[in-house]
Amino acid sequence: MKNLITRVGNHEIINDGEFRYVIKKNESKGMIVPVTIYADQNLVSKMALDRTIDQAANVATLTGVKKHVVVLPDGHEGYGFPVGGVAGMDLEEGVISPGGVGYDINCGVRLIRTNLREREIRPKLKELVNELFSAIPSGVGSSSSRKVSGSELDELLVEGVRWTVHKGYGLDSDIDVCEENGCMKGADPFHVSELARKRGGLQLGTLGSGNHFLEIQKVDKIFDERAARAMGIEEGQVTVLIHCGSRGFGHQVCTDYLKISERKIRDSGMKIVDRELACVPNNSNEGENYRKAMYCALNFAWSNRQMITHWTRKTFEKIMGISEDEADMKLVYDVSHNIAKVERHTVDGEGTRDLVIHRKGATRAFPAGDSHIPEKYRDIGQPVFIPGSMGTASWILLGNSKSLELSFGSTAHGAGRTMSRSAARRNYTADSVRKKLESKGVYIKALSREGMVEETPEAYKDVDSVVEVSHSLGIATKVARLVPIGVIKG
Repeated sequence: MKNLITRVGNHEIINDGEFRYVIKKNESKGMIVPVTIYADQNLVSKMALDRTIDQAANVATLTGVKKHVVVLPDGHEGYGFPVGGVAGMDLEEGVISPGGVGYDINCGVRLIRTNLREREIRPKLKELVNELFSAIPSGVGSSSSRKVSGSELDELLVEGVRWTVHKGYGLDSDIDVCEENGCMKGADPFHVSELARKRGGLQLGTLGSGNHFLEIQKVDKIFDERAARAMGIEEGQVTVLIHCGSRGFGHQVCTDYLKISERKIRDSGMKIVDRELACVPNNSNEGENYRKAMYCALNFAWSNRQMITHWTRKTFEKIMGISEDEADMKLVYDVSHNIAKVERHTVDGEGTRDLVIHRKGATRAFPAGDSHIPEKYRDIGQPVFIPGSMGTASWILLGNSKSLELSFGSTAHGAGRTMSRSAARRNYTADSVRKKLESKGVYIKALSREGMVEETPEAYKDVDSVVEVSHSLGIATKVARLVPIGVIKG
């Protein structure tokens, strides 16, 4: 039986089964489709504290939206779309929204395995973390030691990771285990502004700030032996998780096309319920141009993480005194969030349709057999990484067939913020955060005391709860739990 559990603003949220809550389609509010929230009651109650629910209902009013708007268990307030939000827009009749992708286009996560164990790392942990911090620029506006010229940038924006690897920053095998092989076809630098190009040319291979990080971790527990074996993951093993995106390049692309979208709406007389949802028709010139520029930012982000991977391997070589081959530092996979791509999905009563899937703080989670998954993993499903906050666990999951039915092939992208950065600064100190991490055996190197406080684990939802929802629904299922031993923050 469906039970009304709460009213948030003007919206009634109905419990529609375990871990499933629904806001019914309300035509009087302009909603074209319902909203489905995948969460437990505690996570839903946190969403009710900010604009998450209102934002999801607003997305349900956009032209061409299909089936439902999805809010994943890490959902929280974002720009226009909630973070942890997924929406599919009809390719021919729908819109594309820069706010539905986000400012940090292709913020994503990649995992590097090693054959090292904690006992080998621990005596050199501080030296290793400090050297990584020196080798990989971090922080707001940080610039790279590898500047790229205008012609090089054009090549990179079209070729993605392949360009980076062929310049000597990685292995051919890295390309095979990136989403889209680290390159979205159709990227066109002509549609990128000079300001975005200027910012990008200085920032390739930089970590950035905010919730971006590099963590040295150990595998705490295995839940799916077959999948873990296919990924080269073993209990007690040391891994490296890298979380960052397209830096100032992607931010500028978003800024530029939000302005274009706002102007298009104003000139056309199109009505939207929230100016942050500024959008343009998919098949308009502005829509096509945004897609080509956004694809450039996707390719930049994959290359950015590739450069960081290269410097991570070289740092391990230097400090541990062994080659990356001896350490077997293979890239397991690279997954994206903050992305919009054309995909074919089943829509109730309409069969399969081409949709522009907006994943705002959401991770693709395709099942076994899907041709978009690297051949290496096609028999088991797509690897999915859900990072926690510093000091808490991160997870490896496996895409499951339920995801196509329930969430347009998507799952959560992280723990999800529950406390503002200003609130974190009011309630915690750098010393208290550092001491708590050290008590767990975690060594942290951060660019600023303020940045460390803003990212305190208490500012985030419980990542284990977020993962449990995904696992229980069968959207993406547990493979392994990872815990940090060394953290670098911008």
